[in-house]
Amino acid sequence: MAANGQGEKRSAEEAAGEEPVLSLLDVLEEDDALEDEACAVLGGSDAEKCSYPEGYVRRQALYACNTCTPKNEEPAGICLACTYKCHEGHHLFELYTKRNFRCDCGNSKFKQMECKLFPEKENVNAENKYNENFFGLYCTCKRPYPDPDDEIPDEMIQCIVCEDWFHGRHLGTAPPEHLEFQEMVCQGCMEHCSFLWAYSNKIGVPVVTKITPAEVDQDVKVEDCPEETAKTQNGPCIKNEEEKEVKTLDMKEEVSTPSTSCEQKSVNGEVSSSIKSEIKSEVKSCKLEEYQEPQTPRGNVATYWPSNWRSKLCRCDQCMKMYKELEVLFLLDECDTVQAYENKGKSEEAQQTRDPLMTALSNMNRVQQVELISEYNDLKTELTDYLKKFAEEGKVVQTQDIQKFFEDLRSRKRRRVDGLQYYCS
Repeated sequence: MAANGQGEKRSAEEAAGEEPVLSLLDVLEEDDALEDEACAVLGGSDAEKCSYPEGYVRRQALYACNTCTPKNEEPAGICLACTYKCHEGHHLFELYTKRNFRCDCGNSKFKQMECKLFPEKENVNAENKYNENFFGLYCTCKRPYPDPDDEIPDEMIQCIVCEDWFHGRHLGTAPPEHLEFQEMVCQGCMEHCSFLWAYSNKIGVPVVTKITPAEVDQDVKVEDCPEETAKTQNGPCIKNEEEKEVKTLDMKEEVSTPSTSCEQKSVNGEVSSSIKSEIKSEVKSCKLEEYQEPQTPRGNVATYWPSNWRSKLCRCDQCMKMYKELEVLFLLDECDTVQAYENKGKSEEAQQTRDPLMTALSNMNRVQQVELISEYNDLKTELTDYLKKFAEEGKVVQTQDIQKFFEDLRSRKRRRVDGLQYYCS
């Protein structure tokens, strides 16, 4: 409510032709939000060292260089540090995060270019997996993001299996708004991993989709439902609102609070030793067989999943064999989730020292605080204008660029101080 009121106030000021007034708290909160987002995206990635020596990193921030590996070339991915040190000024695609990937920078896919950080690379990283994202194309529509020709506002959601990004409107069913979901599996991956339909009916986040008459005849029978509730949820038809509430409550009770730390370790997509020990203790019965229903309604739609749903997947010998054949063993690892990746970045940021600006403010009187706030706002404006030039030209900001900015800033301040006249009485 407070945020809405503040937004209305700013809009009124702008409409009246007045420049909106931001408090220091507004500025700091905005900076903190951007900082949290950056930490989540980078996930603790090292900006100075190439990640290649670490092998196939379970998750890391990745990029593709359209300058070095354009559409007609072989796809390749590079780590965060290599974007700074080896691909400055190049046209880069931000891939966000991929699992079990090893940096390609400077290998055979880059012809004559050599990695400046770690040139001793093998010619090919055989276990890397690539898709159209490495050429800046996403979703079933194979369009760029942001798309200059698409005027429809729509969020992009990443599939946890293929790791491609999809428009919400191209997933066969709209993302659920009444309940939060943690992960999504796209239509193609649901077809590939058809066993997930049984779990979706029991522990998936329910969605309501409109059914056309043709779909009713072919896939779903709703004769037992009243006309006003003739809808389906990728599962048994819900006849009334009372049953709908019961189903929702059951789903919530099954879902436990997501963990914020990952102590289990996995290598090259293999499940950890602790998971294997759990597997041996759960070979008595198969959860998948318990969840399966005869003629389960299915459709060409994506599915949505709550937090901690992976812990409910069966780990019997037969299911383990199936996961391995489908190459989805990573589904058993809760530390594989993007949420765990983001928590890692935020946790590492939280371990750093307190913001020096806030420390300085707490030790000042009112006049000194106002002067510091004024200086801070001036610095932020100048730095924003300086960095905007790099963004417009598509250049990567280097350490020496930031050093030059502050050197120029100190130089201007010295000139202003030297130009002052002093009077003695």
